[in-house]
Amino acid sequence: MRPSFTIMQRSLKHLVFSLLVGSALLQTGCQSWFNRGSDTAESPQSTPEIPVTEIANRSQISSNLIVKMVDQVGPSVVRINAARSSKGSLGLFERSDRSLEQGTGSGFIFDEKGLVLTNAHVVEDADEVTVVLKDGQQFPGTVEGADPLTDIAVIKIEAKESLPALELGDSDTLQPGDWAIAIGNPLGLNNTVTMGIISATDRSSSQLGAPDQRVNFIQTDAAINPGNSGGPLLNLKGEVIGINTAIIRESQESGVTAQGLGFAIPVKIAARISKQLLNEGKVAHPYLGIRMVSLSEETKTLLKDEIDLPLQQDKGVLVVDVLSDSPASAAQLKAGDVIVQIGKTPIDNTEQLQQLLQSVTPGDQLALTIMRKNKKQQAQLTVGTLNPQTFSRRS
Repeated sequence: MRPSFTIMQRSLKHLVFSLLVGSALLQTGCQSWFNRGSDTAESPQSTPEIPVTEIANRSQISSNLIVKMVDQVGPSVVRINAARSSKGSLGLFERSDRSLEQGTGSGFIFDEKGLVLTNAHVVEDADEVTVVLKDGQQFPGTVEGADPLTDIAVIKIEAKESLPALELGDSDTLQPGDWAIAIGNPLGLNNTVTMGIISATDRSSSQLGAPDQRVNFIQTDAAINPGNSGGPLLNLKGEVIGINTAIIRESQESGVTAQGLGFAIPVKIAARISKQLLNEGKVAHPYLGIRMVSLSEETKTLLKDEIDLPLQQDKGVLVVDVLSDSPASAAQLKAGDVIVQIGKTPIDNTEQLQQLLQSVTPGDQLALTIMRKNKKQQAQLTVGTLNPQTFSRRS
């Protein structure tokens, strides 16, 4: 697995500003917040509330259940060995011979014909990919496609017979407190099983110090370590609910060591991305070309030196910067504009804007309502296609 995320600390102002502004590339978001149900008045005949301790006793999970589930899904979890060529050097001179650097990650079979899901960073720049099954069988793998923005990759292996494939679950229904089981190859220890709960959902990539990623992550306390990348996060039914991808270990500023902070890509996102990779070999991400921040009294104070413009709005998305030759530039958006509505949907913050854009595809037309110098204006924007050349990777 990649080294842990480190949240680079600068001065307080620059830290808060960078977290608020995030990436120059609009994220599409992954999940929505779900209505957990409304409280209803209890009738006199209703069943008395069951104490939490009694619920816990009734809900104890049999270890035998976990053993059977792991035994069933284990053969579908694979080890991925990725070899990368590198040039050696000696002092000021570069050696002409090349050596192979070996990296190890995890993955899982999601189609019996030999399709494997893993993280893009596991196979990044790999010259050779080998997929190793639980029983020791090894197969050369072909990377069918990889998307660095969501960190999803698909590998194809050729086997003489059908392979055991995992079922994909529903990551949209996850709630904090749900059980979670991770299987992978941490630190080279094959088929390691760890168990915990879903700690949180909808963790934004900027919260993790990776604003280049277009994923809202599942947080879990099931132990995840280097080598777990690409392995499945499962529910008690043995269904995949996420792809393990990252950990946070330590804050450089405070020196505090973090524990139980693992993150997974929701399987709903992985399924959508893998389908595009298989069908088209790439993923078309929508692109607006702006840097943005949710408008609030705090951000107005932080940005008063950056944007010399009195802002009367308390809600909306402030355009901090417009990239040249971008859809936003073609729509004549300017730094200091505040996006308050898209179509008929009011926009109060960046999260709302990103969630609205989940259904947007390149080429779509967006009708924007903006406030410019505290006057309402309309703008038409044609969504572009992101064509990244380089990304900041978490390796």
